[in-house]
Amino acid sequence: MLKIYHNPRCKKSREGLEILKNSGKDFEVREYLKEPLSEEELKAVVKKLDITPILLVRKNEKIWKKDYREKDLSDSELIRVMVKNPKLIERPIVENENDAIIGRPPAEIEKII
Repeated sequence: MLKIYHNPRCKKSREGLEILKNSGKDFEVREYLKEPLSEEELKAVVKKLDITPILLVRKNEKIWKKDYREKDLSDSELIRVMVKNPKLIERPIVENENDAIIGRPPAEIEKII
Protein backbone atom coordinates (compact mmCIF):
# COMPACT_ATOMS: atom_id res chain seq x y z
CA MET A 1 0.00 0.00 0.00
CA LEU A 2 1.16 3.51 -0.79
CA LYS A 3 1.51 6.14 1.91
CA ILE A 4 1.87 9.88 1.48
CA TYR A 5 3.45 12.05 4.15
CA HIS A 6 1.31 15.10 3.61
CA ASN A 7 1.02 18.72 4.71
CA PRO A 8 -2.34 20.10 3.56
CA ARG A 9 -1.00 23.68 3.72
CA CYS A 10 1.64 22.90 1.07
CA LYS A 11 0.65 23.32 -2.57
CA LYS A 12 3.08 20.66 -3.82
CA SER A 13 1.79 18.23 -1.20
CA ARG A 14 -1.82 18.88 -2.24
CA GLU A 15 -0.84 18.32 -5.88
CA GLY A 16 0.85 15.05 -4.90
CA LEU A 17 -2.25 13.91 -3.02
CA GLU A 18 -4.35 14.66 -6.10
CA ILE A 19 -2.04 12.48 -8.24
CA LEU A 20 -2.54 9.61 -5.81
CA LYS A 21 -6.33 10.10 -5.78
CA ASN A 22 -6.41 10.04 -9.58
CA SER A 23 -4.22 6.91 -9.73
CA GLY A 24 -7.00 4.64 -8.48
CA LYS A 25 -4.51 2.95 -6.14
CA ASP A 26 -5.14 2.41 -2.45
CA PHE A 27 -3.13 4.76 -0.29
CA GLU A 28 -2.91 6.11 3.21
CA VAL A 29 -2.45 9.77 4.17
CA ARG A 30 -0.30 10.70 7.12
CA GLU A 31 -0.36 14.35 8.07
CA TYR A 32 3.09 14.28 9.59
CA LEU A 33 2.75 17.68 11.32
CA LYS A 34 -0.21 16.31 13.31
CA GLU A 35 1.25 12.81 13.69
CA PRO A 36 5.05 13.24 13.69
CA LEU A 37 7.36 10.45 12.65
CA SER A 38 9.48 8.69 15.24
CA GLU A 39 13.25 8.48 14.79
CA GLU A 40 12.91 4.89 13.62
CA GLU A 41 10.20 5.79 11.10
CA LEU A 42 12.20 8.70 9.71
CA LYS A 43 15.35 6.56 9.44
CA ALA A 44 13.33 3.98 7.48
CA VAL A 45 12.01 6.67 5.12
CA VAL A 46 15.52 8.05 4.54
CA LYS A 47 16.74 4.53 3.81
CA LYS A 48 13.91 3.94 1.31
CA LEU A 49 14.68 7.28 -0.34
CA ASP A 50 18.34 6.20 -0.56
CA ILE A 51 19.57 9.66 0.42
CA THR A 52 21.42 11.23 3.30
CA PRO A 53 19.25 13.01 5.89
CA ILE A 54 20.47 16.49 4.93
CA LEU A 55 18.81 16.07 1.50
CA LEU A 56 15.44 15.75 3.26
CA VAL A 57 15.79 19.04 5.15
CA ARG A 58 13.85 22.11 4.02
CA LYS A 59 16.72 24.57 4.29
CA ASN A 60 14.62 27.68 3.64
CA GLU A 61 12.54 27.22 6.78
CA LYS A 62 13.10 29.95 9.36
CA ILE A 63 13.88 27.45 12.15
CA TRP A 64 16.63 25.84 10.03
CA LYS A 65 18.22 29.18 9.21
CA LYS A 66 17.98 30.41 12.78
CA ASP A 67 18.95 27.32 14.80
CA TYR A 68 20.73 24.78 12.61
CA ARG A 69 22.21 26.14 9.38
CA GLU A 70 25.58 26.99 10.90
CA LYS A 71 25.93 23.69 12.77
CA ASP A 72 27.81 20.66 11.53
CA LEU A 73 25.27 17.95 12.37
CA SER A 74 25.72 14.20 11.99
CA ASP A 75 23.09 12.13 10.20
CA SER A 76 21.71 10.95 13.55
CA GLU A 77 21.52 14.53 14.81
CA LEU A 78 19.73 15.61 11.62
CA ILE A 79 17.16 12.85 12.09
CA ARG A 80 16.54 14.01 15.67
CA VAL A 81 16.22 17.65 14.51
CA MET A 82 13.60 16.66 11.90
CA VAL A 83 11.70 14.52 14.41
CA LYS A 84 11.65 17.45 16.83
CA ASN A 85 10.77 19.92 14.02
CA PRO A 86 8.73 18.01 11.42
CA LYS A 87 8.17 21.22 9.46
CA LEU A 88 11.77 20.76 8.29
CA ILE A 89 10.94 17.54 6.42
CA GLU A 90 10.68 17.92 2.66
CA ARG A 91 7.25 17.14 1.26
CA PRO A 92 5.41 15.34 -0.04
CA ILE A 93 6.99 11.93 0.41
CA VAL A 94 5.29 8.88 -1.02
CA GLU A 95 6.39 5.38 -0.07
CA ASN A 96 5.51 1.79 -0.70
CA GLU A 97 6.84 -1.33 0.99
CA ASN A 98 10.30 -1.04 -0.60
CA ASP A 99 10.87 2.47 -1.94
CA ALA A 100 10.04 6.11 -1.39
CA ILE A 101 10.17 9.28 -3.46
CA ILE A 102 10.04 12.99 -2.73
CA GLY A 103 7.25 14.46 -4.84
CA ARG A 104 9.11 17.56 -6.01
CA PRO A 105 7.94 18.18 -8.57
CA PRO A 106 4.71 16.29 -7.80
CA ALA A 107 4.90 14.44 -11.13
CA GLU A 108 7.80 12.43 -9.60
CA ILE A 109 5.14 10.52 -7.64
CA GLU A 110 4.08 8.76 -10.85
CA LYS A 111 7.38 6.83 -10.70
CA ILE A 112 6.31 4.99 -7.54
CA ILE A 113 2.64 4.40 -8.35
